[in-house]
Amino acid sequence: MTMTAERKSALVKEFATKPGDTGSPEVQVAILTERINYLTEHFKAHKKDNHSRRGLLTMVSKRRSLLDYLKRIDDQRYQTLIKRLEIRR
Repeated sequence: MTMTAERKSALVKEFATKPGDTGSPEVQVAILTERINYLTEHFKAHKKDNHSRRGLLTMVSKRRSLLDYLKRIDDQRYQTLIKRLEIRR
């Protein structure tokens, strides 16, 4: 099952930097992290699902690019975000 609209709007509300913010790096990384965590659990039961695995690798790469961008423009926001999302780095 994919992420519900309620869960996505809750993530947007939680990580938004200002009201109505859906495109900031923090929000995008939070949504990608939620989807990555879901797919990671999915692969524990479906080890041979290689088509979805390719999508997972694409999402991880996109998240990494967004985190690199955030670190480049504002290191404090980057550090706060990886602590809140419990991402290793």
